[in-house]
Amino acid sequence: MGATGAAAAGHLPVMMDRVLALLRPALEPDGAVLVDATLGRAGHAGALLTEHPRLTFIGIDADATAISESRRLLAAFADRVTLVQARYDALPAILDRLGLRSVQGILFDLGVSSPQLDDPERGFAYSYDAPLDMRMDTAGGRTAADVVNTYPADELARVLREYGEERFARRIADALVRERSQAPLTSTLRLAQIVRDSIPAPARRTGGNPAKRTFQALRIEVNGELEALHRALPAALDAMAVGGRIAVLAYHSLEDRAVKRALAARSTDTTPPGLPVSLPGSRPQFRLLTRGAERPGEQELAVNPRAASARLRAAERVRAAA
Repeated sequence: MGATGAAAAGHLPVMMDRVLALLRPALEPDGAVLVDATLGRAGHAGALLTEHPRLTFIGIDADATAISESRRLLAAFADRVTLVQARYDALPAILDRLGLRSVQGILFDLGVSSPQLDDPERGFAYSYDAPLDMRMDTAGGRTAADVVNTYPADELARVLREYGEERFARRIADALVRERSQAPLTSTLRLAQIVRDSIPAPARRTGGNPAKRTFQALRIEVNGELEALHRALPAALDAMAVGGRIAVLAYHSLEDRAVKRALAARSTDTTPPGLPVSLPGSRPQFRLLTRGAERPGEQELAVNPRAASARLRAAERVRAAA
C-alpha cells in the first residue's frame, strides 16, 4: 500500500518520499530487515514493503487496534511481516526473541496517529466529547482521568509545563483541582473548557485551540512516552548493522531534542582533546544524513496540515561498536 492506499485508509504518512529515500540504500540488499517501531496504520510500512520486495519487516505498536488493522492492510505481504504489540522500548527483547542480532533499518514515527485522534472513544482529541482515556494500550494502566483527578496541583503543573510547554500550567492545574473537588473530571470537552477558561482571553486568540498543549502533555504522561523514547533510542542505535540507517519523525520539541542528542552522541569523535590523531575506538559510529531537522514542504502541508510540526532526522551506521 503506497501513499494513495494509506490515504484511502484514512491516514496520510508524513514525509513519505523523504523517509523512503533516506532508508533506501540500507534496505536494497538481500536479507535486509527493517523495524517500524511505531507501526500505526502501516502507511510507511506498505510503501517500504512495496518498494523492497525482498525486505523482511517487523512492526511494533502498543495499540492493539493498530496491530489488527495493519495486519489487514499488510495481508499481501504476510510472508515477510511480523507484527508485535508492545511499546518501542521493548525493541531489544523483540529482536532477541526473533533471533536477530542487528537490523538494516529502523523507523520511528512518534506521537499519536491520525486514526487515534479521529476515534472519539480514545479520548485523545479535544474536538470530541469522549471519556478521558488517552492510553495507547487500552488493556491497562492509568488514564488521563486518573492523572487529572489524582495528581496534586504541583505535579499537574509540572506535567503541563514540561510536556506541554504550557505558559499557564499553574493556573490550569489549580482550576482542575478546584473543579474535581466538585465532581470527577471524566469528559474531554469538560477538560477542554476548563483549560480555555483558565487561560487569559488575549492568549486564547492565537496559537490554535488553547487545550492543545494540555492534551499533548496528558497523553505523554499517560503513556510514558518520553521515558520510553530515552530507553528506545540507544537500543535502536545499538541494533543497527554497519551500513544500516535510522529515520525518526518527531512532533514535539522534547521528542526532537532527545533524538538530536542521541544521534549527535553517536556521530561525534570522542577522542580526548589534545591528542594529535583520533583514537580508533573513539571515531564516530554514525554519520548524520540530515542537516538539522528536515520539515515537510508546502505541498505536503496543503494536503496534510497535521504534518506541520513534523521534524525528521536520520543517520547511518559507519562503524561497529568497539
